[in-house]
Amino acid sequence: MGIMQFNKNATDRAKEDIKAALKTLNDHLLTRTFLVGERVTLADIAVACTLLSLYKQVLDPAFRGSFGNVTRWFTTVVNQPNAKTVLGDVVLCTKMAEFDSKKFAEFSGKGDKKKEAKPKQEQAKKKEPEKKKEKSAEPADDDLGIPVEPKKKDPMDALPKGTFDLEEWKRFYSNNDEDESIKWFWEHFDHENYSIWQGDYMFNSELTMVFMSCNLVGGMFQRLEKMKKHAFASSILFGENNNSSISGIWVFKGHQLAFDLCEDWAIDSPSYKWTKLDSKSEECKKLVTQYWKWEGEDTEGRKFNQGKILK
Repeated sequence: MGIMQFNKNATDRAKEDIKAALKTLNDHLLTRTFLVGERVTLADIAVACTLLSLYKQVLDPAFRGSFGNVTRWFTTVVNQPNAKTVLGDVVLCTKMAEFDSKKFAEFSGKGDKKKEAKPKQEQAKKKEPEKKKEKSAEPADDDLGIPVEPKKKDPMDALPKGTFDLEEWKRFYSNNDEDESIKWFWEHFDHENYSIWQGDYMFNSELTMVFMSCNLVGGMFQRLEKMKKHAFASSILFGENNNSSISGIWVFKGHQLAFDLCEDWAIDSPSYKWTKLDSKSEECKKLVTQYWKWEGEDTEGRKFNQGKILK
């Protein structure tokens, strides 16, 4: 911000302090949606607001990459309707802020003498062109005076549309029996332009209460709101309290894992093992039937408990 003189040792020490704090928070949030309990509390609001400037100006993708649980939780809190009413749209930092000597000179008053020494006519001549340059070079600011990140392009817009209408499929699945839905799915599925993936949660041994595990899935689906027009998923929780697993079958537009195309979609995906299925194989058809109908067992014999649909 240019308020204080740059001090490399202090800056490096601050970064290490932040990493230590975020690691503690990241470990705490590994199996939790919120800091305390299963809903937003004052604790979430206080800590999220404390981290607000960090996420806007300092925690670029490389820095925050090791703290996926914290980022997942932070984006969940700041995107709650009541939070957005106060904070507006929170745009995560894309490039870490650096010390600006020019700003510091202005704040400290060191830049004023040079300005005063210039003739008024010269200042008047330069004033208008400088304003035009600033408007064209700098992005618009939000209510807090912080530059707003340009609107991102949807990474899937460039992919071929194909013949499979995902929205029509979602409507059919919602309004018809499962057997009829599965039949319709395979009659219309576009093998050339769509792919089917299995996602298995990698930390099943750390799952405890069933409702908490379901919250993990629900939170992930909530954060994928902007991606769901390109995807459909059925995620299942198998087993019971202290002995459960999470697994899902996903349908994506294109043949690349969708989460790799956009940082905003990849908050939860690193916690899963992703396997691309051969959509024409019998094994794939059996899995689709099982997950579309919410039945059966996982590979360790745990029985279906409940499921969630992303549509």
